[in-house]
Amino acid sequence: MNPFYLAAGIAILVAAIVDIIWTTLWVDGGSGPLSGRLTTAVWRGIRIIGGKHDRVLSIAGPLILILTLAMWIGLIWIGWTIIFSSEPLAVVSSRTGGPADWWGRFYYVAYTMFTDGNGDYTPVYGGDVWEVASAFTTATGMAFVTLGVSYVLTVLGAVSDKRSFASTVTGLGERSEALVRTGWTGEDFQGVDLVLESLASELSLLAEQHKAYPILHYYHSEQADRASAVAVPIFDEALMLLRYGVPDEHSPDPAVVETGRSSAQSYLETLDTAFIDPAPSVPRAPDLDRLRDDDIPTVSDQEFAEALAEVTDRRRQLLAVVKADAWEWPPVEE
Repeated sequence: MNPFYLAAGIAILVAAIVDIIWTTLWVDGGSGPLSGRLTTAVWRGIRIIGGKHDRVLSIAGPLILILTLAMWIGLIWIGWTIIFSSEPLAVVSSRTGGPADWWGRFYYVAYTMFTDGNGDYTPVYGGDVWEVASAFTTATGMAFVTLGVSYVLTVLGAVSDKRSFASTVTGLGERSEALVRTGWTGEDFQGVDLVLESLASELSLLAEQHKAYPILHYYHSEQADRASAVAVPIFDEALMLLRYGVPDEHSPDPAVVETGRSSAQSYLETLDTAFIDPAPSVPRAPDLDRLRDDDIPTVSDQEFAEALAEVTDRRRQLLAVVKADAWEWPPVEE
């Protein structure tokens, strides 16, 4: 027996299984060590190749998902092949009785993983040891491949949710000031509470999905009005306007506003799992004159600027969301 092959095969197999479980089942763990690095490398490569071409960038999410699943299957496949290669007579040909070569073992592991064998090769040396190993090959193949496929389907469902949220936000306003103006009745913000509560609930769900599936950050939409990387900053900046830019006596229910801002903060906390750092600069502030044009009461520019200075780090994170998805600030022009 070759102990080096045995140790190497086990190490590869364990690394694959840990990465799969880490990524698919550990909700707070983000991407696994291997899939996380693969995701970041592929996204950066596509950004270099595609620049800011939305059609090219939109390929990133599906490509990353396919490559992640292929990596998991490939590592399990290779790991078991090396393990079966640690003993020359672990797998033999059913027709000749001779030991299988590397391609034969590769083939044996493949059909054992997916179909539980076809009889061309069979384990011999060591009796029950390699038969049990073959059974575990089938178990790991079926269990973790199924888990990986289920992960893919769940991610696709979450992609639909994030685009639905984005469409709702940008439908209300394509800038934070526009969203606030949409909720103004001419006298107050009556009725906007229900809208903000609904959006906050959707964003909370989206934040949890991003924690569980960091790959969502790399699903780029070709249209800005369907991109959550555009919608979240619009929504949060609108809440900041309602919180700091509109006098208390005219603003919506403070509890509703703070609930929405809490949901946005939960979303921003997912950036670490996608290796997105806060932007070095602070984005442009919302323009209070856009509200004043609709006779919406506002605080003074100086008071608003002082309030925004206290949330500089948060706004740098919002800018990072926009930049990471190759959009500009403000994300959508009116």
